[in-house]
Amino acid sequence: MTEALGLYIPRESCIHLLHPLTKLAFVGFILLGGLVLPGLWTTYALLFLVVAPLAWWGRVLRELIAATWRVALPFAISVFLIQGFLWPGGTAVIGFGAISLKREGLIFAVASTGRLLAVVSSFLWFAFTTRPDALMAALAQKGVPPGLTYILLATLQIVPRFRARATAIIDAQRARGLETSGNLLRRVRAVFPLVVPLILSSLIDVEERALAIEARAFNHAGPKTSLLELEQAAWEPALRWAALLGGIGFLLLRLWVSLRW
Repeated sequence: MTEALGLYIPRESCIHLLHPLTKLAFVGFILLGGLVLPGLWTTYALLFLVVAPLAWWGRVLRELIAATWRVALPFAISVFLIQGFLWPGGTAVIGFGAISLKREGLIFAVASTGRLLAVVSSFLWFAFTTRPDALMAALAQKGVPPGLTYILLATLQIVPRFRARATAIIDAQRARGLETSGNLLRRVRAVFPLVVPLILSSLIDVEERALAIEARAFNHAGPKTSLLELEQAAWEPALRWAALLGGIGFLLLRLWVSLRW
């Protein structure tokens, strides 16, 4: 069941009870704010004032911090090194012979990392607090094409499904005597016995899914019924409109700042 629900973390919280489209509106609000707001620290303020409280209310703050850190850390290190040392011109902060760390490159790296954190944390927060099947049902009720809703659902599930399948294959190969730990050469030798079953099982899974959705009249043009009933509070549509207007406000603010300066 956990594999089927992807990254979803079941919790008893008010955030989990929200309609999927309401949470999707929050994601759009955070994304627009993180990508278009001017200033160096505005994105980080958005993270602490919006994303962190939403994750805390959803009781997934610890998982969100850990997952966001794992995803963003490699990018942050690379962008700080590349932009800091290879920035054309600029003011040198620290010099190492012919190479120097540029102040402008560091500022750009800080801003880029903040935008990445906003994008990653908002999507992870949504995935942690929203059942994929509930999202698919909500989009279908709004008239979104079934093919698009399935693509979104498969995207949310692909990483957890691959991880679960890879873990099962590793355990099975270890039970047969395959050594997957030790020095680098031993690990390289163990890659092929792990990759081939993973690819083959993934192809089989794709075929089984295709047969399953066809058996459920996925491409049927008429109305469909669902066992999943979505409920929402009376004030949630107004909250979605507020998030939409807030995102438009971010765009107008960025346009005003660009024209003014």
